[in-house]
Amino acid sequence: MEASVATFRSYSRFGNLQRVWQRFQRGLARPLTPYYLILGSSALILVLGLTMVFSASQIQARLDGLPFDYYFKKQLISIVIGAGLMYLAVRLRPKTIRALAYPLMLGVIVLLLAVMVPGIGVSVNGNRNWIRLGGFLQIQPSEFAKLALVLWAADLLTRKQQMKTLNEWKHLLIPLVPVGLLLLALVLAGGDMGTAMIICALLFGLLWMAGAPTRLFSATSLLALLASAALIITVPHRLSRLSCIGATQIGPADSCFQAVHGVWALASGGLFGTGLGASVEKWGQLPEPHTDFIFAVTGEELGLAGTVSVLVLFAALGYAGIRVAVRTRDPFIRYAAGGATTWIMAQAMINIGAVLGLLPIAGVPLPMFSYGGSALLPTMFAVGMLLCFARSEPAAKAALAARSKRKGNKQARRRFLRRPHKER
Repeated sequence: MEASVATFRSYSRFGNLQRVWQRFQRGLARPLTPYYLILGSSALILVLGLTMVFSASQIQARLDGLPFDYYFKKQLISIVIGAGLMYLAVRLRPKTIRALAYPLMLGVIVLLLAVMVPGIGVSVNGNRNWIRLGGFLQIQPSEFAKLALVLWAADLLTRKQQMKTLNEWKHLLIPLVPVGLLLLALVLAGGDMGTAMIICALLFGLLWMAGAPTRLFSATSLLALLASAALIITVPHRLSRLSCIGATQIGPADSCFQAVHGVWALASGGLFGTGLGASVEKWGQLPEPHTDFIFAVTGEELGLAGTVSVLVLFAALGYAGIRVAVRTRDPFIRYAAGGATTWIMAQAMINIGAVLGLLPIAGVPLPMFSYGGSALLPTMFAVGMLLCFARSEPAAKAALAARSKRKGNKQARRRFLRRPHKER
């Protein structure tokens, strides 16, 4: 009898799990699921990132002789401006977004050239990739180059697909690869190796979405690896960063100081962390705690639970972006959504991989999480663009129209019930 009861309970639990899984699958299959996943995950990343910027930047601000909430306030202002850009992107039509491709690309190239002009370009941490607009206001044109490449390449590949020329390797590579190499050259001229890595990942992602043959893809990958090796070997500090992968000792002349302290911060966090604001590494031990290595401070203060939460949020954002790209019939939306998702996910993996000691330190911020307005604004516009694309699906449009109709009917019923009985 007891064995029968135990068997019944095990079947019952399995049945409950199966029902939960089926409900989960039905929820994912709904047409508005990508829209709400993108909106919810990006909002939570922004809120959690702003909280961690406030916690991680206080000591750095005091070391710089600034008010303790200086970086927090600047990040909050950037988020408010970025929210405006995101709302604008959501309200625009895909055709209008597509029309921004060439003006944005031209503007980015002009700004990248302006960085090299003495008196206009500014050098920060050895990289000359900033433009000072007055006072403490600076912009980094290379961050906007990612958005420009996504829109321009999506428009280019869409036109070539409509002309049915993407099956020819010349049309597939030209002018996509030459323009991408031009952006790479301008970005590398300023010393920004991290952004160059993301642009390379973006180019490969676009070629893969365009259906590049395996031989062409392999040959391009080999050339990119050889070029990357040459760029790393010829610059001593890049080679030293490569040698710090998996390092557990600081090494001679503190060559792996940042990488090792990042791992120590993660290791000291445990399961639930030392508590918000209780990080030890941010007290001058960990360089760039509020930008490149904010994920390490998150692991120290919020523990494994906090870092896994961040990974889950980025995974949800990536899944929703890929789903938007796969389900659409519009080639521009497919290339633009796929390119934007590739950019955000590649940047997140490069940043987190560097903090974990699995990749060399590239100096790229964690998207929408790290401090930095120049990186935040184009990323938030790209997220708004994904939301626009998610809303533009025919099934999503129908679901939104039905929801608006139900909401209108409820409001009309409430107004009717509020009227005096004699007027009904």
